[in-house]
Amino acid sequence: MLILASASPRRRELLARTGLPFTAVNAEADETPPPGASPRETALALARRKAEAARRFARPGDVVLAADTVVDLDGRALGKPKDESQARAMLAALSGRGHLVHTGFCILCGSREESGAETTAVTFFPLTAEEIDRYVATGEPMDKAGAYGVQGLGALLVQRVDGDFYNVVGLPIARVARLLRQFPSGG
Repeated sequence: MLILASASPRRRELLARTGLPFTAVNAEADETPPPGASPRETALALARRKAEAARRFARPGDVVLAADTVVDLDGRALGKPKDESQARAMLAALSGRGHLVHTGFCILCGSREESGAETTAVTFFPLTAEEIDRYVATGEPMDKAGAYGVQGLGALLVQRVDGDFYNVVGLPIARVARLLRQFPSGG
């Protein structure tokens, strides 16, 4: 059985596209970035923590998949905003600029681990304060790294995506699906 260690509806939807049967669990894990870690290293470390936390739901032979997405602005990790004020500040910082989105993933089965991180470059249009306020008022930014969802209304903020679009959504699904095929219950 494949276990997705995520409460994210976006990751569930992406994994469902593979046609692989899976069960999703909310694996609570410490999301404090490791001291001195880069945003990319943070995404990978948090994915690994989530996968390890989800092992309690696994039986022998089960495959556990976890992921974590971090928005990287000039080497500074932008997580999920704590409130609307922080969401506005993040969006203002991203306005008219490029940034990186790193999604770390970890696949565990017994003692075997396959993990990595995918990076995608994203550029925002210049945003007015009114555009930012209007977007924040939708509530969409509140549970998203970097305070935007490229698959939703946040698409209107994005000028360009260079790399794996689905990585920005929250899971580099093609890369992960290829790795899952290497596991006994992975398809």
